[in-house]
Amino acid sequence: MPSFCNLQSTTYNWLLASLPILTVLVLMLRFHWGGAKAGAVGWLVALLVAALCFGAGPQVLAYAQLKGLLLTLFVLYIVWAALLFYRVTDEAGVLAAIGTGLPRLTPDRGLQALLLGWIFGAFLQGVSGFGVPVAVVAPLLVGLGFPAVTAVIIASVGHSWAVTFGSLGSSFYALIGATGRSGKDLAPWCAVMLGLACLACGAATLWAAGGRRTLQAGLVPLLLIGLVMAGVQFIIVTHGMWSIGGMMAGLAGLVVGVAWARGCARGSVRRPRPTTGDMALGWALFPYTILVAIVLAAQLLPPVRDFLGQVVIRVQFPALTTTRGWVTPAGQGRTINVFGHAGALLTYASLVTYALFHRQGRYADGTAGRIARTVVRRARRSSLGIAALVGMAMTMEHAGMTHLLADGIARVAGPAFPLVAPFIGALGAFMTGSNTNSNVVFGSLQQHVAALVGVSPLIILAAQTAGGAIGSLFAPAKVIVGCSTVELGGQEGPVLRAAMRYGLAIVAGLALATGVAVYLHGR
Repeated sequence: MPSFCNLQSTTYNWLLASLPILTVLVLMLRFHWGGAKAGAVGWLVALLVAALCFGAGPQVLAYAQLKGLLLTLFVLYIVWAALLFYRVTDEAGVLAAIGTGLPRLTPDRGLQALLLGWIFGAFLQGVSGFGVPVAVVAPLLVGLGFPAVTAVIIASVGHSWAVTFGSLGSSFYALIGATGRSGKDLAPWCAVMLGLACLACGAATLWAAGGRRTLQAGLVPLLLIGLVMAGVQFIIVTHGMWSIGGMMAGLAGLVVGVAWARGCARGSVRRPRPTTGDMALGWALFPYTILVAIVLAAQLLPPVRDFLGQVVIRVQFPALTTTRGWVTPAGQGRTINVFGHAGALLTYASLVTYALFHRQGRYADGTAGRIARTVVRRARRSSLGIAALVGMAMTMEHAGMTHLLADGIARVAGPAFPLVAPFIGALGAFMTGSNTNSNVVFGSLQQHVAALVGVSPLIILAAQTAGGAIGSLFAPAKVIVGCSTVELGGQEGPVLRAAMRYGLAIVAGLALATGVAVYLHGR
């Protein structure tokens, strides 16, 4: 092997190690490739660089891909099941019932923006994600008279704080899988960071709806509802129920927000009682009651937990060493509890919900087939991108490339690294369109840098996923989805610029919070 491929921390070797990530960035940002295509090329580049310059032999690469396959299956189990649950409820008219009823509670523009963009959007993120909150909320806001660009901005900014524990926890599970950290240890720090992001996103929503005056007028409901949502999310996830943290926070926000709006309406001109079409609000919320009951039973009842945990996919990996001396210790890959996994619980809730609404006659003929086709079509695109990026990340990890990148960042950033960490997470979400992918690509890297710099990896990883959550709001793919729903196709530029201004301001706030947390933790 030529000497210029040694593992010294030179600029050249650092650039070699960063080549897969740079490839994905250039292909997505300069040439506008999708995540699946760009990820596949980045994966191939990672394999070539690992083999030719970092001494990763066939055995190392093969085991890295197998470990990546397990992590991919773990995450995709949630992705596919979350999309199934979303389609089952949406086809029954559940989301339309909730979404059309909320804005009729108040004529106040700021409160309408909070109810739909910040609260209902977060609730949608909790149970679905994958661009659904923007696609659903933006048209509702336009229907209320908001300008199309403003509607997309509100819908994009408002829900982004709920991304990590949204989509039934897929981003958080990806962070656990990519770093090997305990979810129990990670959850409190993540919940604190995302709680701050919740308040910031609410403030940004009010500002987008009407500027400084609207923000000042809405400060009281912002603080009240924001603290409730952040607090509920903290309680839920610190008790191990990561898959319903975002959903329960959004649901709590809906309860408090509706109560606040009704309280403000008393004594004013009487408005028509909000309706939800032909579906009562109680029935509209019932699928989520089913899901919560299933998750609680699986988490808290030992007989149920033991019964569901009987079939487990578990692979033991040997210690692996490259010809350049990088050692990956022996250990287990990502364990998949086939019947107790969050994806399985989502599937159970989907089946019960479908049976319930089918009996009520809420599905037309052929609905089941349409649901299946839609889930396959939508999940396939994101699945290919996730699989490719996981393969790339595992290859880099096992070849020592991630550690080399971490060493370079640690040398350059030094003590200031905590201020950089949220921006790295945001960059990952921006380039891949997903906080899940950002956590896969950069989670291990951030953990390595934290260890080298000597700061708490838990705080840095919380900053990573919080930054990734906010960064996803200005991911080009999501902006395109939002614009397409309000007839702004071809005018994505102004929306993207505005979304980046809001997003980067919030990420900068998270950077300051990370620096303070590291300082206080180290005292």
